[in-house]
Amino acid sequence: MGIVKIGDDLHEELRKASSVMCRSINAQAEFWMKVGMLAEANPTLPYTEIMAQQLKNADVQVPQIEAA
Repeated sequence: MGIVKIGDDLHEELRKASSVMCRSINAQAEFWMKVGMLAEANPTLPYTEIMAQQLKNADVQVPQIEAA
């Protein structure tokens, strides 16, 4: 395990986001880093497709919304 130094402003944004997303500050930072790494590796994919692929890789059964 390592230590990552970040600025106070980013840490505050992490703190706020982590409370909304029900994650620890460290888990929120790790999530942002993972998504950022995936976005850089796959620059043509939008966030929603990156997340859909990650859910599929984890074998999460996501219900589909039916058209009204």
